[in-house]
Amino acid sequence: MRKTLIAVVLILGILSGMWAVAVRAQGAPSFSITPLQLSFGSSEPEIAFNGGFMAITSLSWLLPNGTQLWTGDFGATPNLQGAIDSALKKAGFTVVFGGGDASVDLGSTGALHATTLVIPINQPFRAAQISVSAIRCADPASPDFSVTDCTAQIIDFAGNDRPWITSDGAHVYISYHDSKNSALIRVQRSEDDGFTWTRVGDAITGAGSTTGSATFNNIAGPIVADPVSHNVYQVFASGEVGILKAKTADYSNTFVSRSTNAGMHWTPILVFAGPLLSTNANVFPVVAVDPTNGNVYATWSNASKSGTNVYFSFSADAGASWSSPVIVNTAPAKTAVFPWVAAQAGTVDVVYYGTAGANAAGAVWNVYLAQTTNNGANFSQSLVSASPNHVGVICTQGTACAPGTRNLLDLFEIGIDPRNGSAAIVYVDDTLTQDSLGNPLPQTVLAQQK
Repeated sequence: MRKTLIAVVLILGILSGMWAVAVRAQGAPSFSITPLQLSFGSSEPEIAFNGGFMAITSLSWLLPNGTQLWTGDFGATPNLQGAIDSALKKAGFTVVFGGGDASVDLGSTGALHATTLVIPINQPFRAAQISVSAIRCADPASPDFSVTDCTAQIIDFAGNDRPWITSDGAHVYISYHDSKNSALIRVQRSEDDGFTWTRVGDAITGAGSTTGSATFNNIAGPIVADPVSHNVYQVFASGEVGILKAKTADYSNTFVSRSTNAGMHWTPILVFAGPLLSTNANVFPVVAVDPTNGNVYATWSNASKSGTNVYFSFSADAGASWSSPVIVNTAPAKTAVFPWVAAQAGTVDVVYYGTAGANAAGAVWNVYLAQTTNNGANFSQSLVSASPNHVGVICTQGTACAPGTRNLLDLFEIGIDPRNGSAAIVYVDDTLTQDSLGNPLPQTVLAQQK
């Protein structure tokens, strides 16, 4: 969806007439703030949990290209392990560029699974083709762990975009946009914990008018496997139908597609129908599962004439039906973008970047956490850090963005420690360091709930 590797190639709604607003509850968790500072910077971080063990990835901002990996226990400063993409060079490719659009998973088997966008090049070089990688690390929690021990392969060479990864036991799933701009959402499944991969069903095809409105016309969010029901969920935002199809990037509808047979067949369910010409491209819609009860949660940011807000909906019947959406953010987070959601034991945490005014020059952005323990009837909104992480416009238009407006790239994430329910958030701050030319150099920051 977001063409984060193009630079590398060049160098080498209305459901019921109005939306509900959740009732506010009081609560102010505090966080320790740890910049994961690199000399070359990083952005677009991801986080995964297995028990109290964390894995964090983030895209290198300057050379060398690659997806950096940190590992460690919750509450501690994680250890930098290096570029997880280096395993691809062992897979027989002369040169591998990129390492963008990463997604990371810590499986219940103890293995780390990751996927990235890369550009493999062998001689003789004829063309650059953006491809999807599948990376597996057997025991990232071991004191002797090294990224050089990880294995990697490329599972699709067809000019792809934005892969996501998830697992349910030894079943691992990767979804991604295929065939350049067709925006079909392909899904591949591994039944042996990430060693081998097979194409299964596509998450939006075979669904009548839903397929018609989404083909060449969607943003694909993460794929999530449920360890309770063993369903698999794929969230996406689709665009306008009819004469406006494929002519705007105003993806105003949010769907969660559900598979009950390990990705073979999918049924998309409409969660949100935004106002005409509103947009959910702020940027990813997100889906999460509570691994203790199978409840499913979706969040997205919609911009319309009434403002730019983060919305929330839940399903208590394994994705078959969804609650009426509610607005999560409240003042001083008047404008909110880049949502993410995590759930554990009935607690649901939603994070987003928020500012008190419009998304415009001079806007001061902070990281916010909103928490609910009753499926969105009440939210408690808190500042994660009192220090702003960005000043100015946050652009969500990919490579069309003006310099300095896309330093945060497209996402940041939250995970929950299943042992105690504490949150860990990885976000981007471009106010901490500068490059050699004096430009802001974004850095990944880890916030851990005390």
